[in-house]
Amino acid sequence: MQSTNYYRRTDIMKYTAQDFKSNQEVRWCPGCGDHSVLASLQRALPQVAEERGYPMERFVFVSGIGCSSRLPYYMNTYGFHGIHGRATAISTGMKVANPNLSIWQATGDGDALAIGGNHFIHAIRRNIDINIVLFNNRIYGLTKGQYSPTSPLGKITKTSPYGTVEHPFNPGALVMGARGTFFARSIDSELKLNQEIFVASARHDGCSVTEMLVNCVIYNDGSHREISDKEVRADRTIVLRHGERMIFGKDRNKGLVLVNKELKVVTIGEGGVTEDDILVHDAHTADMGMHSMLIDMKWPEYPVALGVIRDVPDKTYDDNVRDQLEEVRAKSTIHNMDELLHSGSTWEVK
Repeated sequence: MQSTNYYRRTDIMKYTAQDFKSNQEVRWCPGCGDHSVLASLQRALPQVAEERGYPMERFVFVSGIGCSSRLPYYMNTYGFHGIHGRATAISTGMKVANPNLSIWQATGDGDALAIGGNHFIHAIRRNIDINIVLFNNRIYGLTKGQYSPTSPLGKITKTSPYGTVEHPFNPGALVMGARGTFFARSIDSELKLNQEIFVASARHDGCSVTEMLVNCVIYNDGSHREISDKEVRADRTIVLRHGERMIFGKDRNKGLVLVNKELKVVTIGEGGVTEDDILVHDAHTADMGMHSMLIDMKWPEYPVALGVIRDVPDKTYDDNVRDQLEEVRAKSTIHNMDELLHSGSTWEVK
């Protein structure tokens, strides 16, 4: 029995995006990519509520510290603004204590991958049924422009005036290393794709991680410009959907094939290549090999993979806790406190 269906209701009213907007003023900088992610979430949740049979009171948004962590204030749901790096621990506690909740976690590349890195990988390893939305602007924005765990090697920032000498994390590779069951990636401005990803995330029974490539107009303007600019995006990114061929490009004439166990970019119509030669995306295969290769693709050698890259079923931590409790209860000869106090060796004190 999957936990996502355990408390399903069928009498849920129809919600709109407006229902999920709070009355708080959104205080992100004008032009910040977080605005677009917020809008996509608010548009996705009515569909999630209808599909899953969730009333609004089931949704909880949790955050740590950072620009993205203001998000719970802007959602007309329950929320918890935690401390730096501890959003995943809070989300974990909430889900285990009340599996009835649909928990969404807003976190940044610093909050999740630096001080919160240990919590992040273990929530994935345990496959706790929470939805982690990782805002990646490759910088510490709230604390005024220090380099983060995802800042590119050589990036000049306030704490690396001659360029950072640290190699950056690839969040998707961390998810794979922790044997994650769901990973998706998108760009802040892709509202329709982002809405599609958030719905898929909610459908997934287990820990879902969605990396949102967002722009910081103040401290790292053009955070992902090499792939996000409208003029080049179609040729430098590829949107993956399960069951569809891996085709991309402004003219939809480029694709991915496998040659000697390595991905290769080809042009359809050249060298005898046809659409039938292009790989078909399988997000549901348990084998992590292809998913890892897709996650690791970088421009200019490859297009950057967007969309749901991995979505595989597996037992969740929540399921295992529930099943263990039910098994222990079924075998137990103790059913109340009185029976517990009179079990085992007892002594009468006179």
